[in-house]
Amino acid sequence: MSRSPGLLVLRALGIGDLATAVPALRGLRAEFPRHRLALAAPAWLAPLVDLVEAVDVQVPVEDLTPRGWEGPAPEVAVNLHGRGPQSHRLLRAAAPGRLLAFASPEGGHRDGPLWCDDEHEVDRWCRLLHWYGIPADRTDLDLAPPGHPAPVGVSVVHPGAKSGRRRWPVDRFAAVARQLAAGGHDVVLTGGPGEEAAAHAVAAAAGLGPPAVLAGRTGPGELAAVVARARLLVSGDTGVAHLATAFRTPSVVLFGPMSPQRWGPPATRPWHRAIWHGTVAEPGDTPGAEPHPALLRITPEEVLAAAAAVLSTATVH
Repeated sequence: MSRSPGLLVLRALGIGDLATAVPALRGLRAEFPRHRLALAAPAWLAPLVDLVEAVDVQVPVEDLTPRGWEGPAPEVAVNLHGRGPQSHRLLRAAAPGRLLAFASPEGGHRDGPLWCDDEHEVDRWCRLLHWYGIPADRTDLDLAPPGHPAPVGVSVVHPGAKSGRRRWPVDRFAAVARQLAAGGHDVVLTGGPGEEAAAHAVAAAAGLGPPAVLAGRTGPGELAAVVARARLLVSGDTGVAHLATAFRTPSVVLFGPMSPQRWGPPATRPWHRAIWHGTVAEPGDTPGAEPHPALLRITPEEVLAAAAAVLSTATVH
């Protein structure tokens, strides 16, 4: 089917942000089947954008810095990035015939639903499309299988996270990795750029050799392949946890300042377990290098028990 030019979607964020926008992206693909869907997103996400199977072309956009858009003006622009005003203005600079976005008088957009802080990120973007009469299935979270080679059946421990407030202590990750390995798991340590030291520290404290550390040796596509073929993932509230959801890999996800009701895996899936001992979800990444108190209330024993529980469901999902 030939595509007509004209659908520009902004989601200039990271792995978890892309994964939580998948239902909305597929809803847009179904609603505009003859349009060429261009996704404005960071260039490094390209291997994962391909797995969404809803995007025709990726436009590299790293942030909300004002820019000129090449090519003809899109018929429709969709803001799956934020509430505005900067993101609204960035899309308006493309001179779209129509903008679908949350209401933002500051961004020159009075149409659209009101922003709500207290909702799951997946539901947020589905609700935006529903307001404009576009169906989106919030359960449509799966990504296509990655084509990269990867070990099969490893248990992934991912100690990194963008914010220090979301990083569980290294010694606790090491205690979990050590016990998993003692129980027969083939444990590997993953991490994004800048997280190699934490992964090596966990491996050393857990008695695992350097070959167990994959951090620094995998790009987004390779990391996705590792998670897709893994037996288990243990991580903090970060992008790799959303890959486990996308590939239905059993997972235990540790939450600190943010409630899993905002960013957690689907509560209807017993093979994903979110652990949170907080009382009030904080808005976004709060500043600070130390783990959030709610995160520190989580013990290795609790994580290991949750891992055993999610693995017991692995043969039925």
